[in-house]
Amino acid sequence: MYIYQIMSNSFGYLDIILLGMIAGFIILRLRSILGRKTGHESKVYPTFAEKDFHVPKNEVKPAKQDLESLEGNEKKEFLRGAEIAYESILSSFATGDLIKLKNLLSPNMFSNFSDAIKSRNKDGIKSEFTFVGVKESSVEKYEKIKDNLFATVKFVAEVISVKKDKDNKIIEGNPDKIKFVTDSWKFTKNIKQKGPNWYLSEIISK
Repeated sequence: MYIYQIMSNSFGYLDIILLGMIAGFIILRLRSILGRKTGHESKVYPTFAEKDFHVPKNEVKPAKQDLESLEGNEKKEFLRGAEIAYESILSSFATGDLIKLKNLLSPNMFSNFSDAIKSRNKDGIKSEFTFVGVKESSVEKYEKIKDNLFATVKFVAEVISVKKDKDNKIIEGNPDKIKFVTDSWKFTKNIKQKGPNWYLSEIISK
């Protein structure tokens, strides 16, 4: 019994010593891998700023438009608008829509179109018009004169145009035939006036 207690106590001491050695080995390994804390470590990771990130407002100003030339996307947008205006003016003239024409023509051109429509109505002439589409458009000339911009555009389009007299007889054109028309129109815009509108100011005869 006494021998058993001595052996038991011996095994208990050996267990404690063995566990202590294992714990010491683990601590040494962790210290070698993680390093020691010196008390001077940064509280914030160095790759991140402490201040909040924000995008400055109203610091990026839109590029000022170059009014001396018409190039790139501005030219494409202008031609797209010019084609729409071309179709609208021809169609409105055929139907005698003076309200639409007034918004698309310069005062002088509006007066000319208005007189032509009045003369046509006086003679009892009817105009039948179908706009098929623009085949080609290009800027032939662009210039800035003081506060006014001028752009001359060449249009090549397909239309069906017929004129009939008061007895409904065809006096010009063919209702079954598409014809090509080529026009050179000059548009103008005053840079001091509000709004993006250009106005037809001249039809150039060639």
